[in-house]
Amino acid sequence: METCSIVARIMRLQDLVAMYRHKLCSLVFRSLPRLLLGFPPSSIRKFFRDEHVHVALTETKMAATLPELPQDILMVIFAALEIPDLVCAGSVCSSWHSAYAELRSLGKYKQGQTPCLVYTSESDPDDVLSLYSLAEKRSYKLTLPQPPIRSRYLIGSSHGLLVTVDERSEMHLLNPITCEQIALPSVSTIEHLKPIFDEHGDVCKYEMSGHSGSYSSYNPPFIFALAELRDRLQWKAFVFPDTSTGSYIVVLIHNPQAQLSFAKAGDDKWTWLPPHYLHEDCMYKDGILYAVNTKGEIHAFDLSGPVVTVKTIITAPKHYDCDSRYIVQAPWGSLLLAFRIVHDHDLEYEYWKTTETKICEIDALWNNIELTNCLRDHVLFLGHNLSLCLSADEYPALKANCSYFTDDNYLWTVGYKNNHRDVGILKLNDKSREELVSPQLWSNCPAPMWITPDLRKINAMGSMSQQL
Repeated sequence: METCSIVARIMRLQDLVAMYRHKLCSLVFRSLPRLLLGFPPSSIRKFFRDEHVHVALTETKMAATLPELPQDILMVIFAALEIPDLVCAGSVCSSWHSAYAELRSLGKYKQGQTPCLVYTSESDPDDVLSLYSLAEKRSYKLTLPQPPIRSRYLIGSSHGLLVTVDERSEMHLLNPITCEQIALPSVSTIEHLKPIFDEHGDVCKYEMSGHSGSYSSYNPPFIFALAELRDRLQWKAFVFPDTSTGSYIVVLIHNPQAQLSFAKAGDDKWTWLPPHYLHEDCMYKDGILYAVNTKGEIHAFDLSGPVVTVKTIITAPKHYDCDSRYIVQAPWGSLLLAFRIVHDHDLEYEYWKTTETKICEIDALWNNIELTNCLRDHVLFLGHNLSLCLSADEYPALKANCSYFTDDNYLWTVGYKNNHRDVGILKLNDKSREELVSPQLWSNCPAPMWITPDLRKINAMGSMSQQL
């Protein structure tokens, strides 16, 4: 009889979650500040909401009386939460953490995540990264491993992982939710770089040549100090799951001339992908890396075999000039080319403003290209992140037929580090623009970017797994 009662409660709860998900989440977490009182700082220091939870509050001797809910019911509730609230819930007490851990270990947590904005703030310690949740319209703070996040550049965000560049120009994969971090192959293994050693045998500078697969540079190589190199070399990076091997691939757009290099999990060096250059964005599907360049050409690199092959599969019509191009996989199977247009700018006054987003839709057979200004109930996320197209029906916090964008202009991200950042929401139908949040929360360097939170573990020698 008791089993039937529990099953009935779960079924009713599932109905409630489906119908009133956001109200239920709000109700559960409205009591979190009170529930967190009396628990040790270590249980929440890694992840806490800045408006509501402060580590100092845990010093009080007040004891919280926690509601005793069955684990199965807790898991049903937790399965409906987005990751920021889920991690907070798992830090409340031992029984809630047990439900959180079991939910993850059984692979039952598959809730789609609304993208968040990651940024740093000058008022925070150097090792703190902030996460602005579009779903919650609140900020969270995360204490991350060394080196300090404020000292790094953020050059990519894919599948919940950030790609960072430290002051020696070396790159790391970082999951800001789990605080897990691994080093990527040394920058010295990129084709165009040659390390220069000091009298002690340590790398002190790099020599960067200017050749590509299509031409040879007649200019002498450039010499850069370790910290200076990242201002000239790395631009944008991506992490792609490789389903054929159960592993992952990291792709880097880098100078000279925005060329491509990649590294698979376990590699100790970067592999160069000539002959094309001037790339702006990438996507990966079924062993093929697709990259779009400034000419609107889409190149397909087959990375599935022992030898990489490449071909140009389509060239977008030249309807207009634009500042940036993005290649986006649409949920309905088509491929989108998004063009970011900046009409309103003034280099003298350090001013730069996105005014329009145009879209070309390419059918799944690569035969037809159509210009469109309407995504109906879908949304674009553009910037230094893996370009995304999401359904506003599935993510109710998002505004349909809009482009959510962050600043990824190369001059702005590395050349003018202290300038105002171009971040906001642009309506595709009438080109009207609104601020994401006012006043702005972020400092200008590293540049803010979108991330889709993820709890999967990174394995340096293998896959990105679901387990911790």
